[in-house]
Amino acid sequence: MERERNSRPGKRGRKKVCMFCVDRAEKIDYKDIAKLRKCMTERSKILPRRVTGTCAYHQRELTSAIKRARHVALIPYVSD
Repeated sequence: MERERNSRPGKRGRKKVCMFCVDRAEKIDYKDIAKLRKCMTERSKILPRRVTGTCAYHQRELTSAIKRARHVALIPYVSD
C-alpha cells in the first residue's frame, strides 16, 4: 500500500541482467580491472547485487576477485 503511493503509476522497472552471464564468463579474472571497477563505487566499495544486477553466483566470484585484486595492490582498498 505504502509503496503504491510513492511509485509512479505506469512506471515499471526492468529486471537487470547479469553482465557476466551475458558474456558467458566462467571465471571472473582479478586482473581485469575495468570490469571490476564497474561493480565498485568511487570510494572503492563493492556494489550490491540489487544495484549491479549480477546473479548470486557471479556476485560471490566478483567479491573474491575484487578482494584478491586489492590484496595484490591492483585496486586500492579506499580511495579519497
